[in-house]
Amino acid sequence: MEVGVACKLKCPTWMESERFGRKSTGSLRFGRILKQDQKVRVVVSAHFPVQTSNRHRSISFEVSCSSYKNFSASTLETGTVHVPYAEALTLKNKSQEIEPYLNGHSIYLVGLMGSGKTTVGKILSHVLSYSFYDSDALIEQEVNGMSVAEIFKLHGESFFRKKETEILRRLSSKKQLVASTGGGAVVQDENWDYMQKKGIIVWLDVPLEALAQRIAAVGTHSRPLLHYEPGDPYTKALKRLSYLLEQRGKNYAKANARVSLEEIASKLGYRDVSDLTPTEIAIEALEQIEGYLKKEGGMAIAGLLF
Repeated sequence: MEVGVACKLKCPTWMESERFGRKSTGSLRFGRILKQDQKVRVVVSAHFPVQTSNRHRSISFEVSCSSYKNFSASTLETGTVHVPYAEALTLKNKSQEIEPYLNGHSIYLVGLMGSGKTTVGKILSHVLSYSFYDSDALIEQEVNGMSVAEIFKLHGESFFRKKETEILRRLSSKKQLVASTGGGAVVQDENWDYMQKKGIIVWLDVPLEALAQRIAAVGTHSRPLLHYEPGDPYTKALKRLSYLLEQRGKNYAKANARVSLEEIASKLGYRDVSDLTPTEIAIEALEQIEGYLKKEGGMAIAGLLF
């Protein structure tokens, strides 16, 4: 089944795979609505058909957000995503199980570029009734709407990293949010301090080959750390990603919870990580967060031990 995604939708290529809808599926539609000075409501409709005695059942929900000037949830993009009904129920049940342990603490998603932080983050924020923030998108809004690639070109990486740290500092004062961070956010110790202040850090660990395929499929023009590498898109993506993982791997490994797509695929009996749906990854993220919080250290951080 094909999944239609608008060209501006920030999600990895695997969302467009025809294998995405291999199970009983429904659809999720959301629209980009943003005003500069006032709070707005973004209506998100979901339809999950389930055949039961020749009748179908559907689910609807809403997401509220407001403009960044009020430091609100970031802009939702336009697109269509198909979500298996059974997975949606599993996700909801898992979110209810984890809620007493989570205790309102935020979730920060880290990982290499193209690992699906924004896509999975939006799923988690909805099911937990949290606000969602994309740190890259917030930086772009702060720099007059410039893209990350343009910011790197005109102002340099150090300028971008300072903006990134400032965004994380502001987010650290809030609870009940899911934040998708830039791939290099883990390098600065200061960023870790901000993310851990009221949050749980989750690493989305995706095989390099899968990441390179995703990025190559959509092009490297929007990836400033890849765009000027020589070679075909896949080769230069794989080469650069390998270097970045070597540089950042120890930092990612410091996350409170690790979501390994290889392990999820193996557990579910899939041959390739590209067979995984974002919902399945989100479910695993909640399971890993729950496992962390049930440990003594995690429960203490969540305010459950005194």
